[in-house]
Amino acid sequence: MMIDKAKVERAVQLFLEGIGEDVNRDGLRGTPARVAEACTEIFKGVGLDPTTAMEFCSAPNQDEMILVRDIPFYSICEHHLLPFFGKAHVAYIPNEDRIAGFSSLVRVIETMAKRPQMQERLTTEIADTLVASLEPKGIVVVIEAEHMCLTMRGVKKPGSLTVTSAMRGIMRKEATRAEAFALIKGRR
Repeated sequence: MMIDKAKVERAVQLFLEGIGEDVNRDGLRGTPARVAEACTEIFKGVGLDPTTAMEFCSAPNQDEMILVRDIPFYSICEHHLLPFFGKAHVAYIPNEDRIAGFSSLVRVIETMAKRPQMQERLTTEIADTLVASLEPKGIVVVIEAEHMCLTMRGVKKPGSLTVTSAMRGIMRKEATRAEAFALIKGRR
């Protein structure tokens, strides 16, 4: 899907005028075009299938957990169109030695974060997408994020983190879930 830059530029100009700004003053001249260009990167996941980036290999695995943690991401809250950002963690237990490339996991998160989102839905969509393409015995996805709508406006509480998780398969078993969360919480 291509961003319609002309529509974005018109919308930004109307927005700036709507908040009482002069779109012809020095600092704002060219801002609508800059915002339209930025949107091509910020929203590049709109309309993309995140599974097209998945790469798999086969490696001996006897129900050992694989974890990629502290994956930075940035997204835009669909309620206020303000950023939220943080870290995602993915842990899974392969099925029949089917292993995902580590960068594949990162690309799925990146693609899904680069669209207007809600953190809760992002967490669930990542888990469901990885289950459908990877077919693991179990998976857990945890996202920790700071929301600018909580920091800049409303209650104004910078540094507050929202944590969401989605568990599928054997990751719902208490011992397996505890192991995954202990590995996620572990720090260097």
